[in-house]
Amino acid sequence: MSVLGIDEITYGADDLPACRRFFLDWGLALVQEAADRLVFETLNGCRVIVAASGHPDLPPAIEAGPTLREVVWGVESDADLALYAGRIAALPGFMHSHGRIGCTDPNGLAVRLQVTQKRKVDVRGAACNTWDRKDRIDQASPAYERARPIEVGHVVFFVRDVQACERFYVDHLGFAASDRYPGRGAFLRCAPDGGHHDIFLLQRPARDAGLNHVAFTVRDIHEVFGGGMHISRCGWDTQLGPGRHPISSAYFWYFRNPAGALVEYYADEDQLTARWQPREFEPGPTVFAEWAIDGGIDGHTRRQKGASASDGKFITDKRH
Repeated sequence: MSVLGIDEITYGADDLPACRRFFLDWGLALVQEAADRLVFETLNGCRVIVAASGHPDLPPAIEAGPTLREVVWGVESDADLALYAGRIAALPGFMHSHGRIGCTDPNGLAVRLQVTQKRKVDVRGAACNTWDRKDRIDQASPAYERARPIEVGHVVFFVRDVQACERFYVDHLGFAASDRYPGRGAFLRCAPDGGHHDIFLLQRPARDAGLNHVAFTVRDIHEVFGGGMHISRCGWDTQLGPGRHPISSAYFWYFRNPAGALVEYYADEDQLTARWQPREFEPGPTVFAEWAIDGGIDGHTRRQKGASASDGKFITDKRH
């Protein structure tokens, strides 16, 4: 028995028309629409809901302004759901309704579980050639004009008490620790075998609660680039990226999100097993990013924003 991953997230936001434009540009499919609620899907059916901040069905917010209100995690079966219900029944905010169970985590976030609604998809990433392994023969790597996110891969929150939050997810939901910033941050994955993290809990000196970002998995590094440049062409602002994290090894590109905080395209994270031993790191710029571009890449010039593009058809062309 283990949690399989994120099945659904719900934002409470103020500007739904802007959110509608953003998530369509981001590459999600709009599957339901009302004046006060939008429902999007990734390729595998993971749902992203954006509701008006005052919508009566929304759980309380953990911070002021647009933010994430609820995270729904998927499990394999009704039997698993019943077992988790027994684990969390005595916790604050326990609920059991319409095929879901849930409670409130120590950070005040509404956490839910359901039998997963995600579907299997046949998505192939680009093969990679290294010095000792040639997986791409007589085949060019792809270049994408935009991204089509596969799923919501992980969420990152600022938390009031990182140790209490880590205990909640490990003790009650069976998550496993991947790496830590001692006393400051915890990277957790849903199960011993899986991607580097499904949730990252980060405690700031102010010990405040809030959303840092939601990360969307794409197939490979080329889709990180293609998706990011498309979002840039659409006029949305980069926060940081593209770049690469030393912790998790993933390639990333972060954008500002009208639904709250940031969103990320990412690919190529580490895959871990029960043999993995959590590491400890001191926070710092070189720990966060092996390399990163500040301000992003302009989707038209294919150069860093603000840089001059080549004025010839070939980069070696020079005009006098």
